[in-house]
Amino acid sequence: MRTARSRDRYRRPLKNSMLALFTAGCALAVTSCSGASDNPKASPTPSATQPTKPADPTETAKKDAIATYQSYWNEAEKLYADPSGKSAKLKQYAASAALKNLESDAKQAHDHNRIHIGQVTVGNPTVTELDLKSKTPRATLSSCLDISRWKVVDAKTKKPLSLPSNRLTKYVIQSEVERWPEGWRVIRDEPQGKRC
Repeated sequence: MRTARSRDRYRRPLKNSMLALFTAGCALAVTSCSGASDNPKASPTPSATQPTKPADPTETAKKDAIATYQSYWNEAEKLYADPSGKSAKLKQYAASAALKNLESDAKQAHDHNRIHIGQVTVGNPTVTELDLKSKTPRATLSSCLDISRWKVVDAKTKKPLSLPSNRLTKYVIQSEVERWPEGWRVIRDEPQGKRC
């Protein structure tokens, strides 16, 4: 017959082995949980991934029209600065009246031995109207054109030419941009005669 003392002797190893298993299980659980969060390369769980929203066609059209208008002025700078007129890629961004007017005006400046150097800044370009449903989608833009750092100089000497002191160097300009099969094109660009 077993005494109370001998029963404790059998229970103690059982308690110790149960405690050891419990401790090992906790350690394993902690290691596996912390391992996922400590690894920065661990892929997120499916519930944590966000589905990508499709681009809003209206916002995309506005951004593209504005980007085209800004590129149009970057190319205009090149056209006015080069008497040969060959360095500009204006036809990628302009067509119709906007293209003809810029080319004609630049040619007239070059014929008078003048070039424009410096930078034109298109300030706060904003789409004021947008029609994406017509056969040729179009946008109307309003912006503040700053030509104060765009200097007219003699093509040979590079000396600045005197210009009227009352001329506008920052003014509101309204532009029309159309989406052609080749991309957006500025077709009209009209100064509004107002300071900005």
